[in-house]
Amino acid sequence: MLNKILCIDDDQITLMLCKMVIAKASFSNEIATAKNGEDALNFFDILKTSDKNIIKPELIFLDLNMPIMNGWEFLEAFNTEKYAEFHNTKIIILSSTIDPGDLEKSKKFPLVIDFLPKPISKEMLEYLKDKIQF
Repeated sequence: MLNKILCIDDDQITLMLCKMVIAKASFSNEIATAKNGEDALNFFDILKTSDKNIIKPELIFLDLNMPIMNGWEFLEAFNTEKYAEFHNTKIIILSSTIDPGDLEKSKKFPLVIDFLPKPISKEMLEYLKDKIQF
C-alpha cells in the first residue's frame, strides 16, 4: 500500500470516484487532491517549506485537460530543478483523450510511467500494483 497519492483533476465527480476506488482497493493510506496543475504545484511548494517528516506523494494521477494549468503545463513545471526533491514521485496520466499524439508526448517525461484511460478502476489499480512494485 502506498502512503500518499495526489489526484489532479478539475472534475469533482472524477476526484470523488478516484478517492472511493483507491480507498476500497486499499491502494493508499492518504489521498490528496488538486483541481488543476497550478493548485498541484502550490501543494508541492507548501510541502517544500513544511516539516521534512511530512509524507510526500509517491504517486500522482494526472488529468491532461484542465483549466488554469493543464496537465502538460504541470508536467513541464514539475520536471524542473525547482521540484527535483519530488522527482522520485511516479506519475500516471489518466485521461479521456484518444489522441495517439498525447501518448507519444507523455513519453518525453521520465516521471510518467503510464498513460491510462479514465475512469480509474479496481482492475487498473491491481495492474499498477505490479507496475509500481510496492
